[in-house]
Amino acid sequence: MTSSARLLIVGPQGSGKGTQGVRIAESYGIPVISTGDIFRANIKNGTELGKQVTSILDRGDLVPDELTSEIVRDRLSQEDAANGFLLDGYPRNAAQVAHLEQFLSSRGEALDAVILLDVPRDESISRLSLRAKEQGRSDDTPEAIGHRLDIYEHETAPILETYSDRGIVDRIDGVGSLDEITERITAALDARGLRVTV
Repeated sequence: MTSSARLLIVGPQGSGKGTQGVRIAESYGIPVISTGDIFRANIKNGTELGKQVTSILDRGDLVPDELTSEIVRDRLSQEDAANGFLLDGYPRNAAQVAHLEQFLSSRGEALDAVILLDVPRDESISRLSLRAKEQGRSDDTPEAIGHRLDIYEHETAPILETYSDRGIVDRIDGVGSLDEITERITAALDARGLRVTV
């Protein structure tokens, strides 16, 4: 059965969206498309794109929306994304939403659902602090974590408003065991008529 599922997963750092994204994508037989992963792979492999991204990041700048969108369009045009995909980390602002909409509508497509993993701020902070201890990550200081959560709240709220107006946002309680959270997501998508394929 090849039911298409075009999904976006959104959540604050520490919400577990990377883990849940992989689980959901496997269940629906679709690829996870993470801009962070694409950038890291290109940097590691020393591609032209990787060099471009490295010089931008080395200047302390963010990768421009147009470049990010171009990379995502290229990835969505690949064969394995023809029957659906799960986007993680894109779109992250209003300009990127517009780029994505334009691209999908040119193919007669649209997002089926936006999965919002709802995790209280103090829960995100305690999860990230634990990760910092376990992985010895010096960048996960309470100040840095707080700053990243502020950016998420500031940038992502407008995106969710756009998608909420269309009635495609599923707000999922992101607190619980991995299996419980996966079951909540699957139940919400099932209610939209999106069926698990594997």
